[in-house]
Amino acid sequence: MQAINTALCSFGMSGKLFHAPFIDAHPGFNLYAVWERTKKLAQEQYPSVRLFRDYDTMLADSSIDLVVVNTPNNTHFDFAKKALLAGKHMLIEKAFTVTVSEAELLISLAEKMGKQLCVYQNRRYDSDFKTLQKVVQSGVLGNIIEAEFHFDRYRPMLSPKLHKESPLPGSGLLHDLGPHLIDQALLLFGMPQSVFASIRVTRPSSQVNDYFDILLFYQFVTVRLKSSMLVKESTVSYIINGDRGTFLKPRTDVQEDALKAGLKPLSVDWGTEPEHEQGLLNVLSNEDTIREYVTSEKGNYMELYDGLYQAIVHHTAPPVTGREGLQVMKIIEAALLSASTLKRVEVI
Repeated sequence: MQAINTALCSFGMSGKLFHAPFIDAHPGFNLYAVWERTKKLAQEQYPSVRLFRDYDTMLADSSIDLVVVNTPNNTHFDFAKKALLAGKHMLIEKAFTVTVSEAELLISLAEKMGKQLCVYQNRRYDSDFKTLQKVVQSGVLGNIIEAEFHFDRYRPMLSPKLHKESPLPGSGLLHDLGPHLIDQALLLFGMPQSVFASIRVTRPSSQVNDYFDILLFYQFVTVRLKSSMLVKESTVSYIINGDRGTFLKPRTDVQEDALKAGLKPLSVDWGTEPEHEQGLLNVLSNEDTIREYVTSEKGNYMELYDGLYQAIVHHTAPPVTGREGLQVMKIIEAALLSASTLKRVEVI
């Protein structure tokens, strides 16, 4: 199997938890290099990895095939542009970029350079969403009327990560957790006709948005996406109502906690949710009500790397294309415009 030499742009939480373990475990990838400006955390965990102190020097290494841009949102465009011009394939963390125009420029550049560009939307591969997706696609709910997705946390204190709390382009909850919910909604329902949004600052000392409520309007479906940093008692995270019934699912993917505990992503029970966290299905079938719990699908972020390997080696479409990332950015810009004007914004 051809090994894809991969370089990470940082080794914070994202690099340490969501990328390095999967790159290291996947037979098609080689964790070749990490850009760490002052520390040696990557080498302590992966002794064979090459350490670079300067980004341009790292990009000059012709052995590197793939660069993972997992740095603060406001740096994504510049770092990705440099890597593409250096002839590298790209995996870019969400939010893909800060603006629609930046996303369009990166897509155009990747096409010009003949390089693969993939957006890291790992929450497509959460067990909770994969279960929801299977239920929706089965048709058991009939015609979908409305959906509501939540991604809530209780963090009244500001994050010690300055880039998350500083009023920089791409900072705030909308660009942090928003891309997850938006991407999932677009994957299930496609692009909406219009958007209406409320985006707020709710924590007293916060300088960035920490609450959003976005409505996506389709011809026959309304989808609500909500996130807040001040939800102490979470409810179900997914609600889908169709003309034949309802499906409720808590947010219960176990992969992040497993990674924090140091577990490897190739274990037999990887991504298996506890049975008590199953989603509830309540539907009408042949005039009888069926109320039952649905066995959860296994979550597996490795599926994204599997798809990326196929894209680079066999020239298939990447698992999350740049154009899908662009659509997410269009919804974010429409939401910002809606919140500032208090009006519904057309997106198609």
